[in-house]
Amino acid sequence: MLNLIGVILAFIIILLLIRKKVSFGLSLILGSLIVGVFSLQIITPLDIPKAMIEATVYSFETQQIVTETIELALLMTLIFVLAKTMQETGAITKLIDSLRTIFSKGGTLGVIPAVYGLMPVPGGALFSAPLIDKEGDKYNLKKEQKNFLNIWFRHIWFPIYPISSAMILICSMKFSGLPIQLLMLANIPSFLGVLLIGFFFLRRYTKNTPQTTPVTTREYHGLIYLLPPVVPLMFYPLKYIGLTETECFLIGVTISLILLYFLLHKPTTYLGILKKSLTWNLALAIFGIMILREMISLSQIHVLITDAMQHLAFPALLIIILIPLLLGTLTGYNLGAVALSYPLVESFFPFTGVQLLGLTSLIFMSSLIGYLISPIHLCNVLSSEYLKTDTTRTYRMFLPAAAVLLFLQTVFILLIFPA
Repeated sequence: MLNLIGVILAFIIILLLIRKKVSFGLSLILGSLIVGVFSLQIITPLDIPKAMIEATVYSFETQQIVTETIELALLMTLIFVLAKTMQETGAITKLIDSLRTIFSKGGTLGVIPAVYGLMPVPGGALFSAPLIDKEGDKYNLKKEQKNFLNIWFRHIWFPIYPISSAMILICSMKFSGLPIQLLMLANIPSFLGVLLIGFFFLRRYTKNTPQTTPVTTREYHGLIYLLPPVVPLMFYPLKYIGLTETECFLIGVTISLILLYFLLHKPTTYLGILKKSLTWNLALAIFGIMILREMISLSQIHVLITDAMQHLAFPALLIIILIPLLLGTLTGYNLGAVALSYPLVESFFPFTGVQLLGLTSLIFMSSLIGYLISPIHLCNVLSSEYLKTDTTRTYRMFLPAAAVLLFLQTVFILLIFPA
């Protein structure tokens, strides 16, 4: 029973540390140590450092060095660097300027944050907020309407975006082990739902505004900057010659960074921005995630959960939906919500009557929806701050939209992926 108390205590402390702005990776490692200490009735003190090594660099079972965690940490770092570099060099701005000449009748209100959404960096909605503010004034939008459109369309790709950190993590071998393209296919109803909901609100907000003067000259040169976020997807087929998905994307993101260098023609400035964009926070987070997962497995908490499920009438599927949703809301961090919730709900899988792909999709989408509406989601906080509006004012739009999205995906999974 102490191991269960340890897991609960670890999660409380992790959430408190995250809210106090302590590094996510450090918070997870500390939580892992708490789980280990409270599990000493069933493990030895030596098992704690062994589990940390097992989760990161070495398999004691095969007696071989393992590189999966290191590769994943490096990939997350490079994706962040690519995103920051595109922002700092003005590549995103040039892309937006071209798109403005192509879309009309409020289309830029969706396109601008959607383009920034291709670069999944924390708080990225702040970069599109000034543009949405200016565009929204043309259509007499209220501040909370601008805020909702900015947040919603920024995250429009997330259900099917294969180089998002949360999707890469949940499909990694230490989580579901599923091919990313299968999860993308399972999430298509959610992606279509996000699109339809976004367009519904967009049309509703702009339908009574005066007609704008059509653009006579269209500029296409900025569209070249769509290549860096798209190029990594082209390297996925390398998986079929023996590379892992992570290795495919590592090659692709590296090529994108080199490609951006040649597109910008500013070698000195570019290299300086590249260096400034480097951060170890995401790498540390990945190490923390893998260590916590290994420690939870070592604590045998899944045995307690399995025993408890045999005596409860509470639907296992509802638990699998609610826990990621709750953690997404509490952490305001999609990667963190997936990392924390998956090992907790994994023991409920046999009691659902749903295939692994369907369950993985529900965990992913539940955590994403919780993250999307979270009051401490950095995009919500920064966008609301810039637009001078209260985050809670968007909830009359967010909550029904999120409920429809979750209901749609759940019905789809139950119909298509029964065990």
